[in-house]
Amino acid sequence: MQTQLGTALVPKPHFPQGLIRSVGSLAGWSIKVSVPIPDKCVIIGAHHTASTDFILAMFLLAGAGVRMRWVTKDDYFKPGLSPFIYAFGGMPVNRRQRSNFVGQMVAQFQQHDVMRLGIMPEGTRKKAPYWKTGFYYIALGAQVPIVFGYADYPSKEVGIGGILMPTGDIIADFATVRRFYANVRGRHPQRMSELTLRQMLPQVAD
Repeated sequence: MQTQLGTALVPKPHFPQGLIRSVGSLAGWSIKVSVPIPDKCVIIGAHHTASTDFILAMFLLAGAGVRMRWVTKDDYFKPGLSPFIYAFGGMPVNRRQRSNFVGQMVAQFQQHDVMRLGIMPEGTRKKAPYWKTGFYYIALGAQVPIVFGYADYPSKEVGIGGILMPTGDIIADFATVRRFYANVRGRHPQRMSELTLRQMLPQVAD
């Protein structure tokens, strides 16, 4: 796997990282990390159109030597599978009950010196009319930057290439997000969600 890393952005690769990059190279994928990855941040990934996106995310993180936490349904945390999920940074969440997810994640940031939380804002592999905003309000509440992760299938490049400190003006900040992902293409472009927010959609009168 070809790797372009900015100076001192990630540590010198160890054997497992080199092995993972070599495996990725068999499929022609390259890694590019062009911004420093803070110890505490929300890493978003787009576009999410296929189950292979998760595999590419693991290639990126393992190949760059970066550990990330991510949330998934607690249904998956079963005997025999839980240790594997935890080992790869998984955190269980109960989607069957209404809960203050943003508040829970902000609290997690306050309790850890190092925490990189991965979120796919589209929330589904199907085409959606807008992105979910949880990632933004978690970063805003925790006062941590949002880091832009991506997997561009046409160029077979997976990487991290942008960073934004939320200001509280979500409309203005999302313009930066939109510009970054405008030319990123998922595996199934027809499933890519619209690069907008719910509050930015035209309001239809009753």
